Amino acid sequence: MKSALRCFCWLLVYASLVALNSSPAFGQFAQAPVEVRVPVAPQAVPGSDGLTHLAYELHVTNFYQSTGTLRLRRVTVLADSNRTAMTSFTGAQVNQLLAHPAADTIKAGVSIEAGKRIVLFLWLTLPAGTPVPHALRHQLEFVAPDGAQQLVEGVRISVSATPPVVIGAPLRVGPWLAYEGPGNHFSHHWGSLVAVNGQVTIPQRYAIDFFGLDATGHAVRNGYLIVDHDHLATSTNADWWGFGAEVLAVADGVVRDARDGEPNHSPFASLPPPTDLTTRTLMGNFVVLETAPGVFAQYAHLQPGSLRVRVGEHVQRGTVLGRLGQSGNANAPHLHFQLTNAATFEESEGLPFVLEQFDQLGVVSLSEALNRTTKPVLRARTTSRRQLPLDGLMLRFP
Repeated sequence: MKSALRCFCWLLVYASLVALNSSPAFGQFAQAPVEVRVPVAPQAVPGSDGLTHLAYELHVTNFYQSTGTLRLRRVTVLADSNRTAMTSFTGAQVNQLLAHPAADTIKAGVSIEAGKRIVLFLWLTLPAGTPVPHALRHQLEFVAPDGAQQLVEGVRISVSATPPVVIGAPLRVGPWLAYEGPGNHFSHHWGSLVAVNGQVTIPQRYAIDFFGLDATGHAVRNGYLIVDHDHLATSTNADWWGFGAEVLAVADGVVRDARDGEPNHSPFASLPPPTDLTTRTLMGNFVVLETAPGVFAQYAHLQPGSLRVRVGEHVQRGTVLGRLGQSGNANAPHLHFQLTNAATFEESEGLPFVLEQFDQLGVVSLSEALNRTTKPVLRARTTSRRQLPLDGLMLRFP
């Protein structure tokens, strides 16, 4: 009986492999000996471009040492039970899914050495009018060292039905630059994985650095010419438009953690690297506000002596928490803002959010904002409601 059952199980495996290898879409493929997982399910979030986005990561591990180096040449994403691809990345496009792509264009894809892992950052933009899928499926095509084609098919993940958190403005009026913001996996925010205490998380998945700007889209006050790094290093904190601005509670909540008394640094001062990646080694003076169970608003780089709240205090939306400064691991005065699912920076995951209301003024690069010889192209003001500011947006708050 056991022998017959064993034979039947082998027949099922053989039948599955035959079905896989006979797929007209993929030709003759063997099963790839890799692990592919998605640590955090994506949530649909409306962006300031008027479209809906899904952000998540694929962790791909070449599991066995005996496999040798595999080459990932294609990643295909399918929605729900659809057989038509939602999107596909091939060759050099796969390389661009890495936080740190190879300097030279790799037309053949990305190499994964035996026993190594890569992380692919996916930012999917749904066409206007397209419903949000309930689940996503993935197909990953590999080439083995002997040239054989291999496939992972499945890797199904549910799309979270939880809507993004709606918050108020973290600052007054502006204008402000949403620097290294959502949608940019090359940034030091989304592209930075934090490995602490046995977990790998991305606290800054949707984080934004808010830099103050003048009406022309520049970050430094009139009369201060910035043309290179040396000139930036001679500026003072007071030269920067955002320095000293009041930082506001984005929602009613309870202060769960805070620190004051850390000094401001000079802009572009040479700072020692942090000893580890934690709230207290990175954020300088900060406030952590719990706005709902499992939802924490984190504010970093505040001015010393400016905090107006204490741990355990209940605050209302719009309450002044402190002032924008240049403390902690920061190169220039700005407010670092993020939502996470834990009160600490380490061992937390970044959460998507939308702002109740803001005005869009244009898209500005940091190099344009830091060089008064440039003239950023601004546009007519438009009002956004319940949208996430995307990377590079110049905006004003009500």
